[in-house]
Amino acid sequence: MQKFIDKLLKSQDTFYQLIRYGFVGGLAFIADYGSLYALTEWFGVPYLVSAAVAFIIGLTVNYILSNLIVFSTHRLNNRWVEFIVFAIIGVIGLGLNELIMYCAVELIGLHYMVAKLISTALVFFWNFFARKMTLFYKQPNT
Repeated sequence: MQKFIDKLLKSQDTFYQLIRYGFVGGLAFIADYGSLYALTEWFGVPYLVSAAVAFIIGLTVNYILSNLIVFSTHRLNNRWVEFIVFAIIGVIGLGLNELIMYCAVELIGLHYMVAKLISTALVFFWNFFARKMTLFYKQPNT
């Protein structure tokens, strides 16, 4: 059991990184989803605007925790440039998030909170693999 826990916490194997990214994504999701709800329900902000702001909050939480918990290898030495690329991938994810939410709410008729669950699941995989391959992928030794 200890070997599994050690691998889970430290391994750079994609499987274990994906599990850790799921944990980090869960925390980022709480920040994102909670912000979406608070902005829309408590402050009356339109859901698509709330979704964009909440997504940015979740993105920031995700970046910080991904660096601390998920990925230990970096392709870029400059953290500001790394964050910009991380954010660009996130903006593409935001576009996917908005498109999925719009289609689910306006075209299918789902409640915006249900639409957010669907969007989150799909965007999760985009974000992980795009970030791993562009920012945190270690080239095999040749």
